Amino acid sequence: MPFPKTQPDWSNLDVLHRNTLPPRAHFYPFTTKEGALTLNRENAQFQSLNGTWKFRHDVSPLELPDWKDLDPMTWANIKVPGMWQLQGYGRPLYTNVNYPFPVDPPNIPFLNETGSYWRQFTTNKEWQGQQIRLRFEGVDSSFHVWVNDKEIGYSQGSRNASEFDITPFLRDAGAINTVAVRVYEFCDGSYLERQDQWLLSGIFRDVYLVAFAVPSITDFTILPQVDESLTRGVVHVDVSLYGSDSEDVTVELRSPTGDVLYEGQMKSTEIATLTVEGASLQLWSAEKPILYTLLLTVGDCTVAQRIGFRRVEMKGANFLVNGSPIILYGVNRHEHHYLYGRAVPYEDMRADIIMMKQHNINALRCSHQPNDPRLYEVCDELGIYVMAEADLETHGFDSVERTAIKDAHLMDGRELQELSYDRAKKWTSDNPDWHDAYMDRVFHLIERFKNYTCIIFWSLGNEAFYGANHVAMYRWIKDRDHSRLIHYEGDRKGTSTDFYSVMYATPEELKKHIAEHSDRPLIQCEYGHAMGNGPGGLTTYIDLYRSEPLLQGGYIWEW
Repeated sequence: MPFPKTQPDWSNLDVLHRNTLPPRAHFYPFTTKEGALTLNRENAQFQSLNGTWKFRHDVSPLELPDWKDLDPMTWANIKVPGMWQLQGYGRPLYTNVNYPFPVDPPNIPFLNETGSYWRQFTTNKEWQGQQIRLRFEGVDSSFHVWVNDKEIGYSQGSRNASEFDITPFLRDAGAINTVAVRVYEFCDGSYLERQDQWLLSGIFRDVYLVAFAVPSITDFTILPQVDESLTRGVVHVDVSLYGSDSEDVTVELRSPTGDVLYEGQMKSTEIATLTVEGASLQLWSAEKPILYTLLLTVGDCTVAQRIGFRRVEMKGANFLVNGSPIILYGVNRHEHHYLYGRAVPYEDMRADIIMMKQHNINALRCSHQPNDPRLYEVCDELGIYVMAEADLETHGFDSVERTAIKDAHLMDGRELQELSYDRAKKWTSDNPDWHDAYMDRVFHLIERFKNYTCIIFWSLGNEAFYGANHVAMYRWIKDRDHSRLIHYEGDRKGTSTDFYSVMYATPEELKKHIAEHSDRPLIQCEYGHAMGNGPGGLTTYIDLYRSEPLLQGGYIWEW
């Protein structure tokens, strides 16, 4: 097993991505308005690469020869999306806090299980002359990709999307192409992904091709806003194009019943503003999830996005939705299926949200990472207040620091945690070497999901202590999005968060907190721990939420 001559990408903090396109909103381009109105990606410029791939498993990437010396046609089959540990390779590993490898950031051991994927595909003849992108919605933990034996690039950030322009590497339409992906169980990004969950690896979400004609819309930001009177709404629309610096874009807004409320032109270099008021304006909430449809067309490209009008704000010492304080009757939900791990089928994620609604749950914390984009579409449709969380947790450094604390056995749990967390922040959260890695996590979160109405909170992550890199994330979001509030429980003083947040506080601790901090509301981002023997005392908590205005609910651990 020869050692690498240079630092591998998967163990190199200076390499987060190679040749990936900038993060963008999640959407599919259609060739007609009628197709876009179906909201069905099968009618879009879309080609799924899900299904059966060839697969090879190795205990280390250093064991693998070059692709030119491999014969993938002789390999076994594997299902994509899927986790290789649930399909006969390696074994699932569960850990709550500790890292599953020696702690030496950003280094990762060379004994790093590797899965090599390979398949063939052809492209649509109608796509000739268009830009063709290869998009991965989720790969755990990092990967290199090749098309027709040419290395395309590298990416990490397991629950974030990665997109590559593969146009120059493709053969003529109708000819057979090959795509190869080498996935690494761990990478330096794994230091930021130490969530309490099963450790599983592979291409676990959709992988597909998407085609963009000239010109096409390649990104857009839709910002619906409602005035303080709740009687007038405006929609700000900003678009980015491929293949042209400036084009006229047709904008069409349809009511919840499909009536055209507005149709006009905007310059792609400007931000358009539409107004909806009077009887035409109906507000979105968890109780009444009323959605409009916005269509954007340039050339032969049309995109559609369902949007809702709702007002989220801090006013006085409470956060309000549509002018009124709300109580979060929420749950945390890991993206997990008992048979498929994080490769959760759409039917199951939709069934989860339906069951939440049936049991009067109105809020969901996507713990502790971005979810499949279709989950947010369902929450838009059915009405759930969503906390969208960055793929960021470094809890494992807590264990390292606790072992070095003198007389730890003499401290109570809160005191020990505060001391350990303060020391643990130096590893990554308060370390300037990790600034870009932290910012990359928040860029992907916001740009991918910025157009979903259900999201009322952005979260900077979970149990990653608190440092300068969180401050940078908070400031960037505040500049980018004024329509939502920001959460981070690790910021105990509320410096870089819009409201206070705690975990597993007793009712007495909650009352003590609001007595001492009356400037902002308090939520419990985790409480009522329901793994194993629990959760007790829920009636007491709910009674508190309903009687104390500064206590605005929380999220049970876990769904």
